[in-house]
Amino acid sequence: MSRIGKKPVSIPSNVTVTLSGEQIKVKGPKGELFSSLHPAIKVVHEANEVICTRSDDAPKNRALHGLTRALIQNMVSGVSEGYKKVLDIVGVGYRAEVKGENLFINIGYSHPIYFMPPAEIKISTPTQTQIVVEGIDKQLVGLVAAKIRSFRKPEPYKGKGIKYSDEQIRRKAGKTAGK
Repeated sequence: MSRIGKKPVSIPSNVTVTLSGEQIKVKGPKGELFSSLHPAIKVVHEANEVICTRSDDAPKNRALHGLTRALIQNMVSGVSEGYKKVLDIVGVGYRAEVKGENLFINIGYSHPIYFMPPAEIKISTPTQTQIVVEGIDKQLVGLVAAKIRSFRKPEPYKGKGIKYSDEQIRRKAGKTAGK
């Protein structure tokens, strides 16, 4: 039995879960999310929890068992609390600002970078060197944050670039001077 898959997903009182065939809908105060379920995984909604079971012990079904339970858990916590990723911009003259819905980033290129986030994602810049990505879909929040980080990944010598706020950059020693 999958250690993750066998645990039930507890549903808070302000979240409703609806199962219809191979579709699951989770609705909460922050919004609603939909997901399709694999036919080998059975999902049952009982009282204030959701339980996932699998049809057999095939390796693929064992993997899908834990995955399905984790995705449902992410949906439930997303519609109740939401997800947030914070990115820091390190470098002289590097800055970001939000104009309307779009993000404008100056990170040392000859041109500013314009980024239009998906409709479900909210981007804010509390300071010029910090970007906050928020939303209810954990996967989409991580994807948008990774896309923004990919515009200029942190380099190992001075640490310049866009990094996650909790990320540790492995630093390298520079060249040592000759005699």
